[in-house]
Parts: sequence; structure tokens; C-alpha cells
Amino acid sequence: MPVDQERSRIAEQAAEWIISLGADDADQRPDLQAGFEAWKQADPRHAAAAQRMQAMLGQLDAYGGSPARAALASAGRVSRKLPLARAAAALMVTALLTALALGVPLTQPSLLLADIRTGSNEWQTRVLADGSRITLSSGSAVDLAFSEEQRVVRLLRGEVLVEVARDPSRPFLVQTGDGSIRALGTRFTVERGEKATELAMLESKTEVRTQDHPAVPTVVSAGEKVRFTRDGVGAVTPVDVASIADAWRDHQLVVQGRPLAEVLDQLARHHRGIIQYDERQIASMRVSAVLPLDDTDRALHLLLNSFPKLRIRTLTPYVVLVDAPPG
Repeated sequence: MPVDQERSRIAEQAAEWIISLGADDADQRPDLQAGFEAWKQADPRHAAAAQRMQAMLGQLDAYGGSPARAALASAGRVSRKLPLARAAAALMVTALLTALALGVPLTQPSLLLADIRTGSNEWQTRVLADGSRITLSSGSAVDLAFSEEQRVVRLLRGEVLVEVARDPSRPFLVQTGDGSIRALGTRFTVERGEKATELAMLESKTEVRTQDHPAVPTVVSAGEKVRFTRDGVGAVTPVDVASIADAWRDHQLVVQGRPLAEVLDQLARHHRGIIQYDERQIASMRVSAVLPLDDTDRALHLLLNSFPKLRIRTLTPYVVLVDAPPG
């Protein structure tokens, strides 16, 4: 049996066991639990598949409510009907893997409802109703809120290149959870990271206001960049406008002295699945490199050239583990 088919078969078996354990009949549960433990011990791949499945469902539970979890609960009530349980297992596996393949974090299924969204290895340029143009890198999502008073792009995840059409009567704003950027000019990029928002100005200037201190603006001009969180704005520093434009054109990640964890977070948006790492093990590692965003497997292995202590393990096509074990 081909490797991918075997993985799918084991994943469906794991889902069937988990569905069966959710049955309403408490008298059956001890026997089912014993059978589940025996199945896991029979093959290390069984145990690994069950662990991944339960971890995924735990993430869904943490978020609350989802079609996949609803299907699981429904299937559990009729788990003694094996054909239906098997069908529900396939449905659940498909739902989970589809979300991963689309680049949607399992903790943020609401991104599937974004006005504009890109999946893994997908870049999209859209001309908005006012004539402005936005380009989303892969693994990004935005909502739009245009009215007669203002034009708002809410960056929910990822990175966007913005080219603003002039309209003095309606301000153009890009908002993230950290604050807002008001366009006073035409062209800039915004990246919403795990810990901060980064703005890079390519033309003209913008005005940054943080979520907690909106009354104190910071003006950022062409050739400058800044990182800000909801409670403050960092130092304004110079940036090479040409290199940013080239990186967007060639779908590259250009970093200089950036923490490896942040680089992995960015690569994860472009990867078809999950990149997991232990931040404590890599806390001292900083990256200066040009990495291809359309081939994250190659990008990860290029990092090995700079950090020989790194270890990269591909558990499935959707799950990659990165660590630096002591030794």
C-alpha cells in the first residue's frame, strides 16, 4: 500500500477509535478504552496518529465549537453502527486536513470566513472598490470595512502590500490587534506577527497609533520601518525599499538578525500544515538569510546550514517538528 494511503488508513482508524470512545453507553467505555490502548501499542504509527488527532481536537475544543467537533459528537452517539462511524471518521479527518492544507490554524477557524484569504503557496492581488490595490502573501487573511466616512482593511493574519488610491475625503486605515496605520501616502507593507505588527514604508508616509495609546501618533516615512505592539511603538529604523520590493516580487523572506522563532512563525504561514518548535531551545538563535517562501521545505533545510544543531523531523506531510536537542 502506498505510504500516503497507509497514513490515511491509520488516521481514519484513530478517528474511529476516538469517535467510539465518545459513545453515550458508559458500560462499553472500559472495553473500548482497553481496545484503543491495545491498538496504539500494536504499532508506533498508531500511537503517533492518535496523539496527533487528540492534540488537534484539543485545539478545536480550546477555540470552541466547530463542524469537525460537532461531527465527532454526533458520530459518538451512534458509534455502534460501524459504517456510519467510519464515514464520520473520514469526514473529520478530511475537515482537519483541509484546514491545514488551506493554511488555516486550527485555533483560528474563523479565518475561513475572512473577506479575502490566501492558502499555502497562494499569493493574491485584489483591486478594491476605491481603486486601491492590496496583495496578500500566502497564509494571510483580511476583512474589509468600507463606508462613506473611511476605508478600513483589518489584517487578521499574515502580511499585505498596500497601494492606496488617493481619496482625501475618506481616510485609509490598516488595523491589527496592535493598533492602526493611517495612510498619508501610497505604498507600504504590514505584517501581523505573533507578538507585534511590523510596518515598512515604500513610498510617502503613514501614521501609527497603538491600541492602548491611540492619541499618540508616530509618523513613519518612506525608507523606514517600525514594529509596534498594542502598548507601544518601537524605534523607527531605516529599511532598503528595493530589497522589500524584490522580496515581494520573488516571494522571498529576507531577514537580518531576526530571532529564529519569528522566522519559523513566518515560514509556518506559507507551509502546508504545522511547524512546531520549542522556543526555549532556539531562543539564542538569530537568522540572517534569504529564504524561498514558495518552498518551505527547502527554506527549513537552508536553516540547517546556519544552525547545525537544529533537527528537522517531518512526521506527516502536514506536521514538521523543529528542535535543537542538547548534546
